[in-house]
Amino acid sequence: MATLTIVATIKAKADQVELVKSELLKLIDITRAEQGCINYDLHQDNDNPAHFVFYENWRSRELWQTHMNNEHLKQYMAATDGAVEQFTLNEMTHIA
Repeated sequence: MATLTIVATIKAKADQVELVKSELLKLIDITRAEQGCINYDLHQDNDNPAHFVFYENWRSRELWQTHMNNEHLKQYMAATDGAVEQFTLNEMTHIA
């Protein structure tokens, strides 16, 4: 099976950028150590600091689903409740 690529877009509310950024950064080391994580890279837009993108690759959808149900993501969701303006997640497959 092909690896699963995830592109997650997070747009923080203008007055919550630093909170959201700090909470996103907390996810990196623990997620990179998870089974099936190939890469888990966080980006911040150069012109709009409220816009973040995670680019992730996972060995399988099942292992990514395990990640999505882990406690650290629940903690992130609780910590950023009301601070995120928009969240979009795309599951993708590399084709070329």
